[in-house]
Amino acid sequence: MKRRFLIVASLCFCMVGFAQKNEIKAAEKAMKAGDAASASSALEAVSGSISGADPKLQAQYYFVSGKAYADLAKKGDASAFQKAADAFQKVISVEDASGKKKYSDETTQHMSALSADLVNSAVEDNGNKKFKEAAEKLYTSYKISPKDTSYLYYAASSAVNGGHYEEALTYYNELQEIGYDGSGVVYKATNVETGEEEEMDKTQRDLMVKSGTYKDPKDEKSPSKTAEIVKNTALIYTQLGQDDKALEAYKAARVNDPKDVNLILNEANLYYKMGDKDKFKELMAEAASVAPDNPDLHYNIGVINMEQGNLEDARASYKRALEINPGYTNAQLNLSTTYVNEGNSLIDEMNSLGNSKKDIARYDELKEKKDDLFTQGATVLEDALKLNPDNQGILTQLKNIYGAMGDNDNFMRVKKLLGE
Repeated sequence: MKRRFLIVASLCFCMVGFAQKNEIKAAEKAMKAGDAASASSALEAVSGSISGADPKLQAQYYFVSGKAYADLAKKGDASAFQKAADAFQKVISVEDASGKKKYSDETTQHMSALSADLVNSAVEDNGNKKFKEAAEKLYTSYKISPKDTSYLYYAASSAVNGGHYEEALTYYNELQEIGYDGSGVVYKATNVETGEEEEMDKTQRDLMVKSGTYKDPKDEKSPSKTAEIVKNTALIYTQLGQDDKALEAYKAARVNDPKDVNLILNEANLYYKMGDKDKFKELMAEAASVAPDNPDLHYNIGVINMEQGNLEDARASYKRALEINPGYTNAQLNLSTTYVNEGNSLIDEMNSLGNSKKDIARYDELKEKKDDLFTQGATVLEDALKLNPDNQGILTQLKNIYGAMGDNDNFMRVKKLLGE
């Protein structure tokens, strides 16, 4: 009885192996006829039992599967890309383990073609704003060809563009784990016929220049993307509400590039978001020392000083911004506002005074000071009008100042300029 059972089991095993071979042959025949869908269906029929087959048959099965799914993917079935990649990678692993490499070389060629198809499809997806799909395809292409680390970088960029921050964070963290730098050399030459400068790979560029169809070859080094990656990682942590991790990322990035103004600004803005305005002010001052001719830095330092009631410091920052960019409208408006705010701060005391000779004298003193501050605020905006005569924001604020001062002539003049 025991022997009969073993014979039956052996017969079953042979029948399964026979079925696998038949389905693989059917799939190969379908592929020759250009029918990848039928090929994949035939292979699916024995997918559950292929793991028990001998390595040679497994390699053949996965090789044919990879070709079938790659063909389906090229014809528009985006879901087939990953299946093709998995199948081709399985061929390599099976033959590496068995030591018999019948399909590995050809599989490598198919994987290279699949990678190119994935990238082309991802470019199309990005153009159609299908950023999640593009990111996934680029990541798959990177996994197929790990040496092409730029695919992982572009996968992260696509995910960010689509607002898929958790996926982007995964990609950025992986980029940092593999030590991705992203710097390199861009090879350029000028097309003699069109006069336009074009990029190409070095071999092609050198041949074109030698042929005389291109001239003026240039080798330009592209900068490292390390700081950008860390910055984006920190921004994503901020977006996800993980401010502590974002700060860690900024600090790590600034160790490598302490003079990167964008990193300083982003770290400063994070402290501002967290309510630490003193640290924000400190970092903004640091940024201003690194880039002293950046008007936006001085303007932002002015904003935080004004919010904290440091009006003299705010004025100094706004004036510096206007020295660099005389037409900086927001700096003009805020500089004027510092004078108006200081003048308004005197009104409560003025209203609290009585009718004694001393109180009247104090009232007149405060009123003169308030009017002088309002006049300074108006002067800033009158100067601003010389550069921006039709700016509605400047005109509206100027009208309000003259109204508060009781200067009816100027009030009516500005109203007319506003078309009121």
